[in-house]
Amino acid sequence: METLDKLIVEWGVASQTLAGEVESGDKHVVKIFPHGALLAALDGLGHGGEAAAAANMAVRVLQTSENESIISLLKRCHECLRSTRGVVISLAGFNAVDQTMTWVGVGNVEGVLLRADRAVSPSYESLLLRNGTVGTRLPLLHAAIIPVKRGDTLIFATDGIRTEFAQRLVRGGGPQQMADGILAQYAKGTDDALVLVARYVGEAS
Repeated sequence: METLDKLIVEWGVASQTLAGEVESGDKHVVKIFPHGALLAALDGLGHGGEAAAAANMAVRVLQTSENESIISLLKRCHECLRSTRGVVISLAGFNAVDQTMTWVGVGNVEGVLLRADRAVSPSYESLLLRNGTVGTRLPLLHAAIIPVKRGDTLIFATDGIRTEFAQRLVRGGGPQQMADGILAQYAKGTDDALVLVARYVGEAS
C-alpha cells in the first residue's frame, strides 16, 4: 500500500505479464493534484512489445496532465495513439472539495466502487463501459459523477482478471492487500493482468 503525502487516496497495484513476454501491455497511472487525484488502468491491445508501446504512450499523456477533465484526457490520448494499435482504458478523477468521483471507461477495463458504509445499498457500483478503442475508434464519451465518502474503494481490473471478482469483493485489508488478493485469485493466466485499488481518504483537516 502506498500513502501519498497529500492523502486523497491510498493505493496499491498488482500485475503480471503473460508468460513468455518481456513487458506487460497493462499499465496504471496514479497522479495527485491539489484537492484531487487521477487514476487510470489501461491495456494495450494484444500483448507484447506493441501493446506495451501503446500503453506507455497513453501513460505519458496522462502523467503530463494538469488537472484537466477526464474526457479531455481521453481525447488527447486518442489523438496521440492514432499510430499505434490502441488501448482500452478506464479513468477516474477524485475531487476532495466536492467529495465526488468522475469516471469513464472505453473498452473492457472493469471498474467497481466498493462502498465503505455497509448500510448503503447497493454495496458497490460498476463503471458503465463503452465499446471502442482509444487510438482507433473513440465512442461518444459520457462521464458519470458519483458522491464518495472516506473509505470508499475503487478497483480497476484489466481483462486478464476474471470479471466475477466484482461480485465477490470483501471489505477489509489495505489497497495493496486487496490488489494482491484479486490478482492471485482471479488472474486468467492467458493474458497480461493488472489490478489497481485506491481507497478514498480525502484531505487532512
